[in-house]
Amino acid sequence: MRVDLSIFNPSNRPLIGLDISSSSVKMVELAGDDKGGYRVERYAIEPLPRDSVVDGKVVNIEAISDSIIRAWKRMGATTKYVAMALPAAAVITKKIILPANLREQEMELQVESEANQYIPFALEEVNLDFQVVGPAPSSPDEVEVLIAASRKEMVEDRVACAEAAGLKPLVMDVETYAAQAAFELVEQQFPDGGRDQIIALVDIGANVTNVTVMRNDQPIYTREQAFGGGLLTQDIMRAYGMSTEEAEIAKRSGSLPDNYQAEILGPFSENLAQEVARAMQFFFSSSQFTQVDHVVLSGGCAVIPGIQEAVFEHTQINTVVGNSFARMTTASRVRAKNLEADAPSLIVACGLALRRFDK
Repeated sequence: MRVDLSIFNPSNRPLIGLDISSSSVKMVELAGDDKGGYRVERYAIEPLPRDSVVDGKVVNIEAISDSIIRAWKRMGATTKYVAMALPAAAVITKKIILPANLREQEMELQVESEANQYIPFALEEVNLDFQVVGPAPSSPDEVEVLIAASRKEMVEDRVACAEAAGLKPLVMDVETYAAQAAFELVEQQFPDGGRDQIIALVDIGANVTNVTVMRNDQPIYTREQAFGGGLLTQDIMRAYGMSTEEAEIAKRSGSLPDNYQAEILGPFSENLAQEVARAMQFFFSSSQFTQVDHVVLSGGCAVIPGIQEAVFEHTQINTVVGNSFARMTTASRVRAKNLEADAPSLIVACGLALRRFDK
């Protein structure tokens, strides 16, 4: 289930998934392959200057658009159409039940009327859209409709970043829905395709860890925790007198002194594993469920050596590093080893790139 905050439809034209996070710009382009699956055409990750995005808000349009231009050029892309996403905290979503026999115009009027009750802003200040999810569980004569709304400036700032880079946004999605779309490709790698299993998607960003617990492709629990890879960067900066940029580069390349593993990375991995274990406890105490079958790690921290094992140790739950591309073919220009290492960071960008294939 994904939500357009613009009324455009990608209609299967070439489309790049463009994810603007707090630390980097990520871009992914997918195409169909000969066997009805997907092929990774190209991708790029470009770091952002510090504080370009703060708490999900675009602060420095120029710096972000410069990073987008560099990523787009490095990809060697030709298409300029992009699908983008807003952070979940910037979007108000609500499911409502409507009669199934409404025409689209009638449904729009009903949605606007319902939205007035849930949105704490005037409707002219928001981008509002809706999507029919499917038949209502209670009655075959009704449908479940998902409403999504966001302040216009949140949408316009992201659009401005893309347009300043010469690109054309077609779709504005929500990061959690884009991640869920890519997550479905990870889920297929579990026994029985993950059917009837409870799977926790743990996305470790620079500042925030988002936990979404899924069952049969439906989110049953979400939680945001103020913990991220930025803490590790700060520890490296303090220990070795580095700038943010130097610390990020050293963290990725592994070019740090011998004591890094034991004195800095080890304690960080322990703290991260404890945060995931705490999130699982919150889930159990606030739902009727008493177990989780799999934990899927995503975000830049997911590939840190030892993280997967530390999370398993603290939770005793099967833990895997999320790779949406595992069953995809790759174009000759894409290095499979690099893609595997970068895959956990590309979950949202991959989900956005999948918008190309929307019916």
